[in-house]
Amino acid sequence: MSRELPVLFILFVRDQRKSKEFYAKLLDREPSLDVPGMTEFQISTRTKVGLMPGDGITRVLDYTLPNPNENAEYPRCELYLYVDEPDREYEKALAAGATGVSPGKIRNWGDYVAYCRDFDGNLIAFASTPNP
Repeated sequence: MSRELPVLFILFVRDQRKSKEFYAKLLDREPSLDVPGMTEFQISTRTKVGLMPGDGITRVLDYTLPNPNENAEYPRCELYLYVDEPDREYEKALAAGATGVSPGKIRNWGDYVAYCRDFDGNLIAFASTPNP
């Protein structure tokens, strides 16, 4: 890939409406697309986060993939967001209904990161790179 291409990260969710409301609060923005089967949030010029009902991807792939909603016990992805104030974003996520996993601290790779889980078990990391 010699040029920068747009990127869409898709999270599989059980309840598209509930997840849309959660991520709108979390990301401080309204969706750029919201139709049955897909909600998208523009994160940067070339990056979007999408929310797709788990049964939607099974239909897209002609039922050759198990429904992701049948496994919410383990995280299915990690959405790693660089933010100015990880602790503030972590608290905002908890207030919006997320489950706390690990409060903010310096991790062994050098970032300060706080972790929570959304309604579907997906990890959300709020990170910042400390100044040297």
